[in-house]
Amino acid sequence: MRWLDRLEEWIVIAMLVAMTGLTFVQVVLRYVFNSGFTWALELTTVFFAVMIFVGVAYGVRIGAHIGVDALLRLMPSGLKRGVSILVVLLCLVYAGIVIAGAWVYVSKMKMVGVELEDLPIPVWVVRAILPLGYALMAFRFGQVLWQLVTGKSDSLHLADEAAEAMKLKAEEAKA
Repeated sequence: MRWLDRLEEWIVIAMLVAMTGLTFVQVVLRYVFNSGFTWALELTTVFFAVMIFVGVAYGVRIGAHIGVDALLRLMPSGLKRGVSILVVLLCLVYAGIVIAGAWVYVSKMKMVGVELEDLPIPVWVVRAILPLGYALMAFRFGQVLWQLVTGKSDSLHLADEAAEAMKLKAEEAKA
């Protein structure tokens, strides 16, 4: 699955670069040449949506999402693992509900046949990122669940903002 890991990273990078580049060009055109693209904001929004929905799955994969885990940290390893499995299962249920609802929504948009306001792209094509992004996120939660069930991990890996802040403060003090 290394190819999927790299694909996620490249999509997030490409969307960020495309958003930044298009916004920069639009600002230069608007303030230097008193011109611009009517479709730039809409395309930037599309890039942002793709980046966010792929980025959510990426965040699950690398454990970058924040969570309230103070109680979890106090639990013994076996209980911690059990609670983590329950939490991941609930996340998978949530993802499944959103995927189902998004699928219905995208299907209706396809039936209606509406295009974006400023670009000749069907709305359903752009909104397809909803079920796709959540499906990718569900896949990543499935990987976390597998790690927990097989004993390769004993808890969810969440971002520890306090530890990161303390580390940053210590590095600043050294400088």
